[in-house]
Amino acid sequence: MLGEGNVAHTAMSGTGTTADDDPLQTAVWRLRSRACWADAAALLQPTSPAAALQRAALLVERCLYTERGWEEAEDALRTAEAQARTDDERGAAACERGQLAYAATLLGVRDRADEARAALGRAAALIAPGAPGRALLDFRRGLLAENLARAPQAARAAYRRAHAGATAHGDPLLLSFTWRHLAGLALRDGELAEARHGFAESLRIREELGYLVGTAPALASLADAESEPEASRLRAEAGRLFRLLGGVPTWLARQLAPPAATI
Repeated sequence: MLGEGNVAHTAMSGTGTTADDDPLQTAVWRLRSRACWADAAALLQPTSPAAALQRAALLVERCLYTERGWEEAEDALRTAEAQARTDDERGAAACERGQLAYAATLLGVRDRADEARAALGRAAALIAPGAPGRALLDFRRGLLAENLARAPQAARAAYRRAHAGATAHGDPLLLSFTWRHLAGLALRDGELAEARHGFAESLRIREELGYLVGTAPALASLADAESEPEASRLRAEAGRLFRLLGGVPTWLARQLAPPAATI
């Protein structure tokens, strides 16, 4: 599956997505969800491990959606790694390190597959089973299995662990990713009804959260599992949002491109 199946994301839902969150987190979420990662990161001073990590995660996510900003993400990540004090903090920083290396590999910037595997392995040794950060780690290990190791069965198992963890910890944004990637594997296996259900759940959650930058990919994926004329309608709506956000995520352009004419 082209798109988020190939480019993973940082899922930090619960931060600014509800009325009970503090104004800073609400502002960060609104900017992030509208593809303004640099502006969101600028609101966060890396004066604590949590703030440094959140800032790094935002800039890593920008790389995944825009295919640029790698140096800024590396700098922010080094700051987060230096500030980490507990095993959970070190594990979360390692998880982001693995994500950045994975993205660089997949997007053809540089082959950092070994670094990605090592960093996620380190994160797995530091983040306790059942801890809130474990679900995101499981999701990212699934991405490595699916897109670097080409091992769909291992990917499916990791996505299911992530899905269960996201459900247990009430993380709807991460659930939108696990629904989508499980649906992508189902589509690959020809399980259309299962794929359609998963893609629809992912889209519903993103629309409810106001996660605008993730809505176009969700629409495009659902279109892949639908028949005409619904598929064309969904793809047109995805294209409208894609253009509205200035062509972000960059990799979605390939999925939205009309099929080449045959002679």
